[in-house]
Amino acid sequence: MNLPASALEPDQSDELAALCKAGGDPLRLNVLRALFNDSFGVLELAQIFAIGQSGMSHHLKVLAQANLVATRREGNAIFYRRALPHTERTGGKLHAALLEEVDGLCLPDDIQARIGLVHRQRANASQDFFARTAQKFRAQQDLIAGLPQYRDSLLSLLDKLSFDCAATAVEVGPGDGGFLPDLAQRFVHVTGLDNSPAMLDLARSLCKQKALHNVELKLADALSDANVQGDCIVLNMVLHHLAAPAEALKQLANLLKPGASLLVTELCSHDQSWAREACGDLWLGFEQEDLARWAIAAGLVPGESLYIGLRNGFQIQVRHFQRPAGDTHHR
Repeated sequence: MNLPASALEPDQSDELAALCKAGGDPLRLNVLRALFNDSFGVLELAQIFAIGQSGMSHHLKVLAQANLVATRREGNAIFYRRALPHTERTGGKLHAALLEEVDGLCLPDDIQARIGLVHRQRANASQDFFARTAQKFRAQQDLIAGLPQYRDSLLSLLDKLSFDCAATAVEVGPGDGGFLPDLAQRFVHVTGLDNSPAMLDLARSLCKQKALHNVELKLADALSDANVQGDCIVLNMVLHHLAAPAEALKQLANLLKPGASLLVTELCSHDQSWAREACGDLWLGFEQEDLARWAIAAGLVPGESLYIGLRNGFQIQVRHFQRPAGDTHHR
C-alpha cells in the first residue's frame, strides 16, 4: 500500500528534497566529480570553475545542506571534500547512486586544465619553501617529528617484510638523506628522487660522507617524470607536502613492481596550523581511514600499521601497503 506524502516524516522528506536539489545542477555535479579524490578551498574551486567566490559559496552551501560535501579546516583555510554516503540512512542509497553516476562523468578539458594549475600552484609553493629553507631542514623537521622519532618503528616494520637479495628501493623526497644509509644496508640499489636541487645537494653530501656507493640520486618528480620501479618505495613525511595526496598514492603505486611494498610515514590529522608557515606543510596530517581508502583506490592492499605518540601533541602513523603479486598492469 502506498502511503500518502503526509505520512513521511518532515525531516526525512526534507533530506531527500535537499539531495535532489543539490544534484539538479550541472556545475554542482562537476564539483562533486572534481572532489572525487581531492580537497579544495572555495577560492580554488572558484578558480577551477571560473565563477565568482560568492557563486561558488552558494553551490557549496547547497551541497553541504544535502550532506554531499564535508569540510575540514587546514590552518586558517577551509577545504571541501566529498562526504561518504551512509546507505542505511534516509537518502543514503540515492547519495551512493548519485556519486556512482557522477564518477562516470568526464570533466571538460578546461576544468581539468585549471585543476592542474591549482595543483601546480600548491606544488610551487612547497618547492619554493624548501629552496629557501634547505639549510634549516633538520631543525624544521625536529619542530614536529624528526627521523629519530620514528626511525626505529619504521625499520621494525621494514625488517618484517621479505625482500630477496636483489631487491631495490626508492625513497621519494629523501630530504637531507638521513634514511638513505638504512636503505643502503638492506637493498642492493637505492634511488632517491627529489624535485628540489637544494635538498638533493644535502642528500648528496651525506651519501659522499657515508660512502653509499649503491645509492643513486635523481632530480625528478616521482609523480610525473620518474622512470624507475622498486621492490620497496619509502615516503617519509612527504605526503603532507604534496599538492594532491590521493593522486600521489595512485602514481606511486605505478612505480611498485608486482608484489612490492609502499611504506608511508605520516602525521595523523592535527590542528596545529603553525606547521604550515614554519615547516611548509600543505596539509595538517591525514586521517588513517583516508590513507587506507586512497591506497585501496590505487589498487594497493593495506598491511600492518604502527602509531607513535609524541610529547608535542602530534601522532605519527607508519603504514604498509602492498601491490598484489599478480597485478602486472599499470593504472
